[in-house]
Order: sequence, then structure tokens, then C-alpha cells
Amino acid sequence: MFQSEKYKKSDRDFTFNFIKTHPFATFVTSEKDLIATHIPILLKEDAEEFTLYGHIANQNEQLKDLKNGVKALLIFKGPDSYVSSSWYQEKNISTWDYTALHINCSLKVQTSDELVESLKRLVYHFEKDRHDPLLYHELPKEMLEDHLKRITGFWLYPERIQGIAKLHQGFKKEDIYNITKELEKEENYQASEISKQLKEIHGTDH
Repeated sequence: MFQSEKYKKSDRDFTFNFIKTHPFATFVTSEKDLIATHIPILLKEDAEEFTLYGHIANQNEQLKDLKNGVKALLIFKGPDSYVSSSWYQEKNISTWDYTALHINCSLKVQTSDELVESLKRLVYHFEKDRHDPLLYHELPKEMLEDHLKRITGFWLYPERIQGIAKLHQGFKKEDIYNITKELEKEENYQASEISKQLKEIHGTDH
């Protein structure tokens, strides 16, 4: 991924927070042809390192790429929005603000027991804050057994991490104020989120 120096994000906190906030990733492999699947990816972390994990359906053509040692790319995408040059105090080029995270990984296929434990963690992660959560062990046994036959889980070991947050670094606060004001007029989620992030990093929440 191309990263202009002023937009690079390589710290551990950025990586972890980004994955936790935007867990629905694009999982790319290329043993023969480039293939991508959109799936939730979660973290298994400790003090020194972290591992990622996910699963795909066995009917997915990407299944043929799931072999130990295969290289994969994970793309996590945050909000993005067009920024019009008409919002600057002086004439400038229109652009696009966005955040993203790319992780190059080495893959290892999970055992059946590891897959079950991963699914338990995944369900708990997304259900725990629901009003009336339905956890993995509460699902019918027959349903779970049938489901497990239809999917393959895997671990992903990070080898290269590239984060980017292109959020008008280096611009005057007057321009940032105008940009955030105009983004909020767009009345869509992505523009609103970019506006929030601009205010946060530039300290222009007024």
C-alpha cells in the first residue's frame, strides 16, 4: 500500500484499535489467481505478539488456497469521504480522506478443536453487548455439528503491517473547520465519521 510519510500509522495501538473497530475485512490470497472474500477477522493477542483468525465456507473457491504457509493479505477499511476544493480558504486540489490498514500474513489451517474455540470467541465478541445475547454453546448441537462440516478456520500470522490515516495533516485549522462543517452537511455516515476524526486529530471540535 502506498503511504505518504505524514499519513503513516505503524503503532500497535492504532493497529489493534482499527481491527477492533473495523473487523469486517477483505481477505485476499493468490496461489494462482487473486481471490478475495469479505469476512470478520478477530485478534488473539498477548503482551508480545498477536494472531488473527477467521473462517470461510467450504463452498468458497478460495478454499483451495487455504494451505499452511500460504501468504495472504488482509485489508481493513475505515470511513472515507470526498473533500471538495471549494471548502478551502484558497484554491487547492480536491482529495479524498480515509483510513485503512493492510496486514500481510502467513496462514495456518486450524484444527477442528481450534475452529470450535475460534467460533465461540467470535460469537461472544459480537453477542456479548446485546440485550439478549445468544452464545455459541446455546445453539442446538445438531445445528453446530452440521455447520462445522461446512467451514474451514485459519490462523493468520502478521508479517508486515501498514496503516494509514489521511486526514488533512498539515492544513490550517480554518480549513479543517470548513471541511468538517461541510462534511456534516453531507448527511451520510462516512462523511460524518471523517468529520469526527478530523476534529479529533486537529483539535477543532467547535
